[in-house]
Amino acid sequence: MGYTYDITMFQETFESEFTWLNGFLRNVRRFGYRTAMIDPLSRQEWSYEQLNQEANRLAQAMKRDGVQKSDVAFVQLYNSPEFLFAYIATQKLGAIFNPANFNFSPGETAEIINHNKPKVYIYDAEIAATAVKALQLSKHQPEVVIAVNHTVKEFAAPEGHVLYTDYVKNADDSNPAIDFAPHIYDEIVRLQTSGTTGTPKGVPLNNINEVLSAHDVIMHFPINPTDITMNMTPWFHRGGLHSGGPTPTLYAGAALVVMRTFNPKMTLRYIENYKITFITGVPSVLTLLATRQEKHPKDISSLKGIVTMGSPLEKEACIRFQKVLSPNLFNGYGTTETFWNTFLRPFDLPEMSGTAGRACTDDDVRIVRVYDDRKAEPDETVATDNTEEGEVIIKCPAKTTYCYVGNEQATKEKFYKGWLYTGDIGTWDEKQFITIAGRKDDMIISKGENIYPARIEEVINLHPKVSECIVTGVPDSTRGECLAAYVIKADDSLTVAELLNYCSQSPNLSKYQVPRYYRFVTELPHTATGKKQHFVIKKQAREDLKNGLLLRK
Repeated sequence: MGYTYDITMFQETFESEFTWLNGFLRNVRRFGYRTAMIDPLSRQEWSYEQLNQEANRLAQAMKRDGVQKSDVAFVQLYNSPEFLFAYIATQKLGAIFNPANFNFSPGETAEIINHNKPKVYIYDAEIAATAVKALQLSKHQPEVVIAVNHTVKEFAAPEGHVLYTDYVKNADDSNPAIDFAPHIYDEIVRLQTSGTTGTPKGVPLNNINEVLSAHDVIMHFPINPTDITMNMTPWFHRGGLHSGGPTPTLYAGAALVVMRTFNPKMTLRYIENYKITFITGVPSVLTLLATRQEKHPKDISSLKGIVTMGSPLEKEACIRFQKVLSPNLFNGYGTTETFWNTFLRPFDLPEMSGTAGRACTDDDVRIVRVYDDRKAEPDETVATDNTEEGEVIIKCPAKTTYCYVGNEQATKEKFYKGWLYTGDIGTWDEKQFITIAGRKDDMIISKGENIYPARIEEVINLHPKVSECIVTGVPDSTRGECLAAYVIKADDSLTVAELLNYCSQSPNLSKYQVPRYYRFVTELPHTATGKKQHFVIKKQAREDLKNGLLLRK
C-alpha cells in the first residue's frame, strides 16, 4: 500500500479496541469508587464499579438466552437505570442496542419490530398495553420480552413476558467473556428517526461513531470527570443519548443524573441538590424552567452551561435564559443521522441567536442550490449573503454511517458523495453562520411564492400573548395555498383580529407571509426531541378548513 512504516500493530489494535465500551471500562478501573449514575426516583446511586456489575447481570442473562454479536435488543424505556444497563450490556455481547420512542403507537412499534427483528424486547410497564398490542400486530416475535416497572402499582407481567428484576436476579455480575471479534465498524446502536416527515427509519451507529460523538461533546461543552450532567429530554434519540446523556458523560468519567420525564420544579431541585454542572433541553423546556426559576428560585449556581437543540434560539428568549438560568448557553443544530453539526457557543450569544451557528470542529456544513429534478452537487453553493436560500448539507464522517438499515431508497435520497442532504432550507453569511428557514417538505407555495413556516412562526411567537405556534398551508382556489396559524395562547384575551393586525404590521413579514386563517389550540404536535411536526398540523388543517374550524377576522 506504500506506507512508510509497518501499520500492522496499530491497525489491529485501533480497529479492535478503539470502542466506547473500552472507554467506559477504563473508567470502571480508574474511577470505580466514584459516582457514575444517580436516580432521584429510586433514591439510588451507582458507582462506576456498581454500574458495570448491573450491566454485567443483564449481559450475562441475555447471553444465557443466546444473544450474540449483531442480535438486536429493541428498547422502549423512559430514562431509567435499566436503559443504561441495556446500553452497556448489549455492547458487552457485540449486540445492537435499538432504543425507540415510548410514545409510538402499537402499529409503529410493530413496524419497527418487523423491520429490525429483535431477539430481545425491553419495555416500560407504563406502555405495557402498547407492547402487548404491538406484538399481536407483529409477524416477528422476539425470543425474550422484558418489562421494566418503576411506576405502576401491582403490575403483573403479561403472559410470556418477564419482569426485569426476575430476569437478572440470579445472573452473574462479572464481565462476560468476549467470544466475538470487536471492530470499530460494528453496528452497536440503531436509532429511529424522530418522524417529522413520516415513517421512522433505522439509523445505524458503529463503535467509532459512538467514541467520536462522545469526543465531540467532551470537546464542545467541555466535560471532565468532575462534571455532573442531566439531559431533560428522552435518551432514545440522538440528542438525548449523545448530548449530555450517557455516551459522553460516562466516556469522560463524569456522573449522570436520571430524569425520567421533564418537570421544571424537579429539574431545579435536582440541580440544587446534586450540584449539576450541565443540563440539556429544547428551547420550549428552557422556557418552562425559566418561568419556574423566576417565581420559585433555587440555587443553580453549580451550572457551568446549558445546551439546547431542536429549534432556533430566539434572541429575546436567549437573553432571558442567560439572565435567569445561566450566561453560558450553547445551541446545536443537527440530525439523527449526524448528531449535531453546527454550534453556537456562549461568546456567539445573544448576537447570533436565531441562527444555527457554524460548523462544529470536525464537520463541514454548506448551503447548496435546490433543483426540482436532481440534487445539487456539493460545490453548487448559494451566495453567502444571508438572503439566497438553499438546502443545508452536512459532512461529518466521524459521527455517521451514511446509510439507513435495509432501506436503500432512503439512503440514496439522503446521502450523496459523503454528504447528508438534510431537506432543511436555509441561508448563510460570509462568516458561514447558518440560518434555518424551514424544510423543503414544509414549504408552502402561495401565488408562486415559496414560504417557509419557521420565519413566520418566529414573528408570531414574539407576540406577548402567544405561547407557541405552528404555521402550515391549506388549499386555496386562487392562491394554490394560503397560510394557517395554529396558536397556543399565553393570554386568554388574545383574538384573531389582534393577531392578524400584529402580523400585517410586522416589518419582518411580507404581505404574502401573513396567515389568513387562525385556530387557537391547547397543544401542538412535537417529536420527543421537541421538533414541531408540521406534517401532522398540515393534515389536520385540511380537515379543519372543510369543517369551518379555521377562523378569519
